[in-house]
Amino acid sequence: MTVADTSSTAVAVAETVLVVEDDVLVRAEISQYLRECGYRVVEAGSADEALIVLQEPELKVDVVLSAVEMPGSMDGFGLSQWVRKHRQGLDVILVGNPARAADAAADLCEAGPLLAKPYDPQLIVDRISRLAAERNSRKPK
Repeated sequence: MTVADTSSTAVAVAETVLVVEDDVLVRAEISQYLRECGYRVVEAGSADEALIVLQEPELKVDVVLSAVEMPGSMDGFGLSQWVRKHRQGLDVILVGNPARAADAAADLCEAGPLLAKPYDPQLIVDRISRLAAERNSRKPK
């Protein structure tokens, strides 16, 4: 598990993204891209590691970007269900094989169930931005 808080000169974004991906190369690439876009990124190699991060009271996570298929005690769907039960209002983006997962993901994600791998990193940034805008529009003024 790696925690990195970088102040990028790109876009000043106050969002923290938890990237959950067991493939270290994929995780490193999307994490670096998100940092270059101005996001704070916390990395986890499994859903089990992600649960540890999500239970840290001093760390605020705005969006979870998780692979669907991962080794460990739970996959991305299990992590999404945990988030839905224990961290209501926390947005989750699942990435993986849509043919295997479309029906199950539809129950978990309202804004489009799944992004297919390999994915365009800009699609992730666009999805995170849209979720942040929706979250901010729901806040009482």
